[in-house]
Parts: sequence; C-alpha cells; structure tokens
Amino acid sequence: MYKRLSAILFPIMTVLLVGAVLWGYQVNQEKNSILIKAENQYQRAFHDLSYHVDKLHSELGNTLALNSQSYASQRKGLINVWRITSEAQNEINQLPLTLLPFNKTEELLSNIANFSYRASVRDLTKEPLSEDEMKTLTALYEHSKQISSDLRDVQSKVIASSLRWMDVEVALASEEKMLDNTIIDGFQTVDKKVSEYKEMNWGPSMAAMFEKRTYTALSGQEATEDEIRQKAAKIMNDKPLSDVRVVENGAGTEYHSYSLSGKNESGGDVSMDFTKKGGQLIWFMNPRDVASTGISPEQARDAAGTYLAAHDYPDMTPISYDASHHIASLTFAAKQNDVIVFPEKVTVKVALDNGDVMGIQAADYIFEHKKRDLKTPALTMEEAKKSLHSNFNTLNQSLALIKNDIDQEVLCYQFTGGVNGSTYRIYINGDTGAEEKVEQLRHAEAEAVS
Repeated sequence: MYKRLSAILFPIMTVLLVGAVLWGYQVNQEKNSILIKAENQYQRAFHDLSYHVDKLHSELGNTLALNSQSYASQRKGLINVWRITSEAQNEINQLPLTLLPFNKTEELLSNIANFSYRASVRDLTKEPLSEDEMKTLTALYEHSKQISSDLRDVQSKVIASSLRWMDVEVALASEEKMLDNTIIDGFQTVDKKVSEYKEMNWGPSMAAMFEKRTYTALSGQEATEDEIRQKAAKIMNDKPLSDVRVVENGAGTEYHSYSLSGKNESGGDVSMDFTKKGGQLIWFMNPRDVASTGISPEQARDAAGTYLAAHDYPDMTPISYDASHHIASLTFAAKQNDVIVFPEKVTVKVALDNGDVMGIQAADYIFEHKKRDLKTPALTMEEAKKSLHSNFNTLNQSLALIKNDIDQEVLCYQFTGGVNGSTYRIYINGDTGAEEKVEQLRHAEAEAVS
C-alpha cells in the first residue's frame, strides 16, 4: 500500500517541487528585470541632469556675451535657459531624492526657470534687462559653473566605482546613517554650497512671486470669538449649529486666524476659517453625500450667485464651472465699472440635487479685493476684435482685468465664442491688440458662464 501511495505521490511532489523552483526562478528574474530597469532609468536621469546643468552654464554664458541691444538674441538665449532648466528640474524629479535635503538646489533651479521665462516673454525693446537683472545673470553663470563641477565630480565617482542608484534608494529609506554613500554625500555637498549663495535680486518681473500674503496686512479691526460665531451663523443662513468651537490659530504670526467647527441640523460636520483681522471668511465647508443630479448648470450658477449676493460678495460674475460626483464647483470674479476683475475670485461648491451651497473658498478674494484705477483701453472693442480668427463666432464680449504670464494685471477685451466646433474664451490686450490668453470651455461650462 505504501509503495503504491509513494508511486503516486512521488511524481506529484516532484512536479510540484519543479514547478515551485521554476516559479521562484521566474519571479526572481522578473524582480531583477524591474530592478535593472529602475537602475537604468536612475542612471539616465542622473547623467542627463549633469549634462543639462553643464549646458545651462554654457547658455547663461552665451546670453551674457550678447550685445545688450540684441534683444531678439537675448530673448532666444533666455528661452533656452528656461527650457534647459525645466529639463534639469524634470530629471531631479526622476531621482530618488525625496528624502534627501536637496531643496535649496531645486529652489534655485525653479527661480532660474521663472526668471528666464518671465524675462523672455516681456517686450525687451520696451523693457530691456536692467542692470540688476544682468548682475543676477552673471551670478547665476558663476553658480551654475560650481554646481556643474560638483555634479561632474559625483558623476566621475559613479562611473569609476560602478555605483548603483538602487543603493541610494535603500539608504534613503533606511533609518540608519547615510554617511557612507558617495552619491548621497555628493548631493548633500551640492545643496550645502547652494544654501550659502548670497540672496539675489530677481528683478521686478518676479517680485510678485516673493510677495508674502499675510492676514495681518488686511484692513479692519480684530474680530472677537463672539463676532466669529455671529458671522458663522450668517453664512449658514441662520440655520442652527450645535457643538460650536472656535479656536485661535497662529497667535503672533502673519497668519493669525480663527477656526470654527460645529454640527449642522443633520449632525454633519461644518468647518470655517476666518482672518482675525477684519474677520473675513477664508473658506467654509458643509459637506454631505449627494446621490443624484436634479438641477442644470444654469440653476447651479444662479443658486451660487444668489448666495454670494446675500453674503457680502456683490457684483460677482461666473467665470468657470466644473462638476464631479453630483457637486458643481463654480468660480466667480468681481466686477468693477463693468470690468470683470479675474484676480478677485471666489469658488462656490453647489449640490446638484437641490442647489444647496456646500462650501466656499475665498482666499483670493480676500487678498485681491481693492478699488482699482481702471483706465480706458487704447483700442475700441471693434478694433480689438480684428485680432480674432476670421471664423471666430463671438457669442459675448466684455472688458476683463487678468494676470498675464508674468503676473502683471492687464486690461483686456474678453471674447467668448466658437471656432472649429469648440467654444473658447480669448483675451485681447486692450492697448496693444496682442492675444494674452486663450481658454477652451467645455459645453456645460460654456452654458453656465455665458
């Protein structure tokens, strides 16, 4: 009996054993293949990074060598600097450096990209590079030379010692000290040197990027906790809130605010944030499950507009619409003298089953809301319309204040209409007739904001 049982089981066990060995071998091969592929990608990104930083140094030198009156060549050089820097940033993002302090170098590359782009898109014949901006380019030329040299040193060690980036990933993920990894040491050295560079003057084109928005800079008296409770009741249209708590945040800082939480009539959580100075609403959320859509985009727009008008946001007009999971997100901009002021934005979330307002995001409105001196544009509406495509079918038009690619406020003529079977919103500079921006609108969005 045992012989017969053995005769049956032995082949079965042999097949299972062989199968397990083959499966383990296949899994191991697949694992090795994945590791090799990841290692190759890391190596390629690293060597490309070294190449592009070296190329960045050369391009900065070429731009500095140009005659200061060669505006077209200068612009081309700055565009090349922006392109190369963007590629270097992309390669850094492909390396396993998330746990490694390399933020100073990344910040410098980001600033170089922004500086070169913003300088290249402006009219250099009317606004040439200033003396300070030329000094900044010179400093960047020297800094990029140092960074390139340090990266080449790391690259030489990687090649000479056949170092693996997969070991860097393991070292960064472990809790042990990482002092023995040559690649990590090299990148830490680069970042330490970058952190010691003197602060640079990036010029007026980047001034807006470094402006700090602070709640303490707002106007008005400091609100009390009782006043915040009263404001919250008004936002809820006087519907009762229970378990209300008000917490003061950031005392003594630039972001001094209040957070209010409570329960609505259905027991759901309600949250709001207010600035302490002026007691202005930053955001509020009154979420709930929305299972169906029972109203149109136009009805959602009207519900949001009515709510804003009743809560101290006068003369708002819809500028964008999006919907997901039966909830609409509508962005409104303020109007001043029939000009749509796009920087002054408020986003409203509306439940598409019955039109309830479920939330507001008003941070942009808080910081951008002010009285502006809006001058009459040099071009008339009809003159600006000549810049449009000959087949563009205009549905509506208005004056609009927008921020261009370098964060400058520009007064434009806004034309909404159709061409090539799609709906677009096109902004034409009211003084120059130049096309400042083009936005394609989805069908539902076009219906809601037109």
